[in-house]
Amino acid sequence: MVKQRLSLVALLVAIGFGLGLVCSVVLPRWAGLGAGPRVYNTTAILKQVETLSELVTVKYVMEKVEILEDPPQGLVAFVPGTTGRVILVAHGVVKAGVDLTQLKAPDIEVIGKKVVVRLPAARITDAYLDDKQTQVVEHTSGLLRTLNKDLEQTTRQNAIDDIRRAARSNGIVKDAEDRAREQLSRLLQNLGFTAVEFRAQ
Repeated sequence: MVKQRLSLVALLVAIGFGLGLVCSVVLPRWAGLGAGPRVYNTTAILKQVETLSELVTVKYVMEKVEILEDPPQGLVAFVPGTTGRVILVAHGVVKAGVDLTQLKAPDIEVIGKKVVVRLPAARITDAYLDDKQTQVVEHTSGLLRTLNKDLEQTTRQNAIDDIRRAARSNGIVKDAEDRAREQLSRLLQNLGFTAVEFRAQ
């Protein structure tokens, strides 16, 4: 009799556990409550800290359609439609400014309320593609050929180089120098100087 009661209690406990499992896990999944991606909160590890001394004063955002063709070699070259091609709509960013690490103590001369600064030449500090807005419109290998995986990467690098040259041609370096002088002049005037003169190093 006691064994039957113990068996009955064990059975009731097992049934209760099973119902709880169904209510908490199975039913929410059936209802779609537990669906969706799971995000794990992992630790971010600081790998490197760098001191930046570049005064970036201007940013150009440019777009360019970059086309790169990869013609076949040998006898396949005589077969029509065998040329590989990548068409890329590149959305590029070019930044320019002045490297203040080149500014030494002798480059700053104070004469009463006037300061003379021998400013380093402005230069392009960075050029890259915005991957979120850059699109590959076409990437074909051509007939009888395997897909050239490096072709897209080469096209991207060509786009960066072309956008860098275009930014330079459009006067980004001069813009950067003018804006650097304007910002530094405003800063020095806030420090109490009434006259600021810039000279080339």
